[in-house]
Order: sequence, then structure tokens, then C-alpha cells
Amino acid sequence: MGESELLRDSSRFFAYPDLALYQIARFFIVAALEMQSVAVGWQVYEITRRPLDLGLVGLAQFLPGLFLFLLAGHTADRHDRRRLLNICYVGFVVCSGLLLLLAMRGSRSVNLIYAILLLLGVVRCFNWPASRALLPQLVPGHYFSKAVAWNASTFQAATILGPAIGGVLYAAAKGPEIVYGTATVSAAVALVATLRIHSQPQTRPAQEMSLRTVMAGFAYVWREKVVLGSISLDMFAVLLGGAVALLPVYASEILKTGPWGLGLLRSAPGIGAAIMALFLAKRPIQRRAGLIMLWCVAGFGVFTILFGISRSLVLSMIALLLVGATDMVSVIIRATLVQFMTPDEMRGRVNAVDMLFIGASNELGEFESGLTAHWFGTVPAVVLGGVGTLVVIGLWAWVFPELRKADRI
Repeated sequence: MGESELLRDSSRFFAYPDLALYQIARFFIVAALEMQSVAVGWQVYEITRRPLDLGLVGLAQFLPGLFLFLLAGHTADRHDRRRLLNICYVGFVVCSGLLLLLAMRGSRSVNLIYAILLLLGVVRCFNWPASRALLPQLVPGHYFSKAVAWNASTFQAATILGPAIGGVLYAAAKGPEIVYGTATVSAAVALVATLRIHSQPQTRPAQEMSLRTVMAGFAYVWREKVVLGSISLDMFAVLLGGAVALLPVYASEILKTGPWGLGLLRSAPGIGAAIMALFLAKRPIQRRAGLIMLWCVAGFGVFTILFGISRSLVLSMIALLLVGATDMVSVIIRATLVQFMTPDEMRGRVNAVDMLFIGASNELGEFESGLTAHWFGTVPAVVLGGVGTLVVIGLWAWVFPELRKADRI
């Protein structure tokens, strides 16, 4: 794509001010959470020196979503999504502020950290469906696929800068206080941006809260086999192949770096994902989407194994960069399918189901990584996870022929 075409595409993006504000808010909130996650991981591992406790960090953030995702999805479909998003961003500011207060008091209680992470999990549970369901209201339909790609690029830019900033600040200050303070300020900036969004809520049919309406998201996903196959594939592949929770162990004991090295390792998948997202924004997937998704998730498993056996910081970063790039293909295909195929009045509930699957793959995957590392050791846990991802690919290609044969998205 030439420079003039790139400029024209960027100008079309900024022609939708609500979308621009949405992306600004998303960038700052993701950056806050990412830099905060580096500080939490290093702080917890410094206190306990146990990989299992790193797994509990992920479990604490996943559990609220497991119990509240149906309510969160129904809330996003019944109420003004923009206002719900504002409330969630206030919650993010409060959680970062509580972590800052705890660090300033010199507390070494991991239980108090877990309690704050549980609260953070509640906020994230309500934020996800509201945020995802709001996006289609901000742009016309013909621009939506590009908005998804821009959204993914914004997310990955934040996942690159957030961990790097968090790691550098932690190392420079020799403690987490400055990281949590910066995260609090970043979350506050996101709140200000989202308060300026003025999109009008779309009229949706009024629905009484009942078991049938609450479970409608599950019914839709079960009925649409391509959607079910794509989000469940992502869940099991990342659940087994996720090595993020164990990065503090790799940085400290295997690669022999400090918090700065942890920040670089946490940023590497984001760099790969951002490059892929920008590439797909310019050259969207047009054909054979299902096969492309399956092959890229297989690549995710292979590069996870490569990272697991690496003893070089450079090779480990390259492997994680490729992990992020291959995963981004799955993310964009899944996001486009879920958002574009779902009626607006159901987007909150369907996105809540998607949130549960993603939460299981990420936070529950962190717990699985910590548990298997506790049982078998860190390196075997990562390698076995990558092998498990490859097994899942084979099973899903057989169980979901609709996904394998999916052509256009």
C-alpha cells in the first residue's frame, strides 16, 4: 500500500471522532493493565518464589467472569453501553489506586493483592461485553472490518508499550509503586476520553430478564458452528499454549535478566501481533479464512515450543514475536465473525460468551501454566502446552468441518 493510500485510510479513521476517542481510551486502559500486570507478576514472584502463585494471579482475575459473565452480557444489552463503559473505567482507576496504596504501605501480603485482582476481574467482566458491543455503533457498516483491525492494532500497540514501560519503571525505581501510579494515571486518561464519546445508543427491543434471554448468547453461539469452532479453538489453544504467566520465572531464572527483561518478553508478542494487525488492516483476509486460522494457531503452538526450549533472550523474543503474530490472525477472524454476524440486540450477551472463552484461555491458562510448572517444572510445562495446542488443532479440524471450510468472513 502506497503512502497516499495509507494517509487516506488514516483520515477516514479520524473522520469518526467517537471511534478515535474509543481507541484512545482503549490504548490507555490496556497500557495501564499491561504495565500493572508486569508489576504484579514480578512483585508476587519476589514475595513467594513459587510459579503456582503466578498461576493464581490469573485465576483470581478469571473467577469473577466465570460467575458473572451472563449478567454482564445481559446488562450490556439492556443499558447504555457507553455509560456502562464509563463506570468500568472508574473501576479500573480504583483497582490501580488500591494496588498503589498497598505498595506504598510496604505490604507483602499476596492475599491482599489477590483480593484486588478479584475486584479487577469483576470490572473486566462487565467492561468486555460493553466495550466490544459498543464498537459497531461508532462506525458505518462498510468501515467495520477496518475498525476491527484498527482496534486490534491499538490493543497491540498498548501491549507493546505497557509491559516495556512497566518493566523499565519497576527496575529503575526498584519497586512497584511508580508502576501502579503510572497505571492509575493512564486509566484516568482513558476515563476522560470515554466520557467524551457522544454516540447515541441504538434502540433495542426491551427484554425481561429471564433464563431464556440471559442464555440467548449461548444458544446463538451453539447454533452458529463457525463461531463456536473459532472461539473454542482459540480458548483451548491459548489455554494450553499460553506461557505468559511463567515469564517472570524465565526472566529471573532461565534467561537471567531482571524486570527490564520481563518487560521486553511481555512486549514481544504484542510487537508481532501489532505488525500482523497492521498488515491485515491493509490486506484483509479475503478467502480460505478457516484454513488460514487453523494453520496460524498451529504456528502458535510451534513457536510456543520454541520459546519453551530457548536459553537465549534474543531467540526467546523472536519466538514470542511469532507467537503474537500467529495469534493475531485468529483474533481478527474471530472478532469479525462474532461482531459482524451477531444482531445488535444480542451483541452484549454473545460477547459475554466470547469473553468467558477468552478469559478461560488467558487467565485460566495462566493458572494451568502455573500448576503444570509446579508439577513438572517450568520448561516442560511450556513445551507440553505447545504440544497440546497442536493436538487441539487436529481435533478441531475434524470436529468442526464448517470452520475448516469457511471461506469469506
